[in-house]
Amino acid sequence: MSKRAYNFNAGPAALPLEVLERAQAEFVDFHGTGMSIMEMSHRGAVYEGVHNEASSRLLQLLGNPQGYKVLFLQGGASTQFAMIPMNLLTEGKVGAYVKTGSWANKAIKEAKLIGETYVAASSEEDKYMSVPDLSNLQLPDNAAYLHLTSNETIEGTQFTQYPDTGSVPLIADMSSDILCRPFDLTQFGMVYAGAQKNLGPSGVTVVIAREELVSNSPKHLPSMLRYDIQADNNSLYNTPPSFSIYMVNEVLRWIEEQGGLQAVEQNNRKKADLLYNAIDNSGGFFRGCADLESRSLMNVTFRLANEELEKQFIKQSEQEGFVGLKGHRSVGGLRASIYNAVPYDSIKALVDLMNHFQQQNG
Repeated sequence: MSKRAYNFNAGPAALPLEVLERAQAEFVDFHGTGMSIMEMSHRGAVYEGVHNEASSRLLQLLGNPQGYKVLFLQGGASTQFAMIPMNLLTEGKVGAYVKTGSWANKAIKEAKLIGETYVAASSEEDKYMSVPDLSNLQLPDNAAYLHLTSNETIEGTQFTQYPDTGSVPLIADMSSDILCRPFDLTQFGMVYAGAQKNLGPSGVTVVIAREELVSNSPKHLPSMLRYDIQADNNSLYNTPPSFSIYMVNEVLRWIEEQGGLQAVEQNNRKKADLLYNAIDNSGGFFRGCADLESRSLMNVTFRLANEELEKQFIKQSEQEGFVGLKGHRSVGGLRASIYNAVPYDSIKALVDLMNHFQQQNG
């Protein structure tokens, strides 16, 4: 096989090589059936076994808390921005949101189309380069839920802890940091994530929710947008993205093989420390964007002295086999997305490139 790229794409993003090779071996003939998983009926026992295994494996990694349901949905996290208020923001209630950047803003924008919203905390004054302190959060008495974005992919910020919201369900968009570390699912009414960063390929969105939250959706909603119909049908109301779910199951198996979430977190912190230390010890040649206490483990955002130098760095990185280091078009700069599947050696290679570039241009 030819040399693989140093893949720092923000999403779709790197997948574990072991998972790709396992999928390659099973692609044409899955477990002796004479068919690819993509060719099977989603009503058949073989596919349903994979489907159910992915669901149970995910809950096992999170400690098997009781009373939670896993849904495999379509439309990405962006559809969840609307589906959550459509299902949960009932008359007389208000949707509370934490405003931390690009993806939180998109969630708020969609919710405003459905009902009343309330910004419970915001880091807008800090240009979203930090996450707000939620320790003394005040929520309206009629709050239907509190929604936050656990990791802002574009700005490169991440919550290190989550608030106690009492009887108000806490909902988190974890698209870009789910399973990068252990977390207590019982703090949440719902977490959701587009798969294409830490869980698998694009095409499926994972929702993990308390059963009571997804058991009684408004009857006027279209069937595909009702949580209760999806839950009652085990996410098989219509044809699911079967290959994507199969890949999620294999990524979850790979996480188990690494030693579970504690081992994954240890590796992620080792990778992030290596890259942040290279930035911080560059004498100001490279500058981190996010505030120190809010830095993301998954998306490292940084700048050079000017845009011309950044363009030069991007060009040189691409010539040397690096992919995805250009910052999001809305903020510019540089960004390295170092999700679970990005190996330590790729970060080491990036640091070597940065040191060499500084020697040439410092």
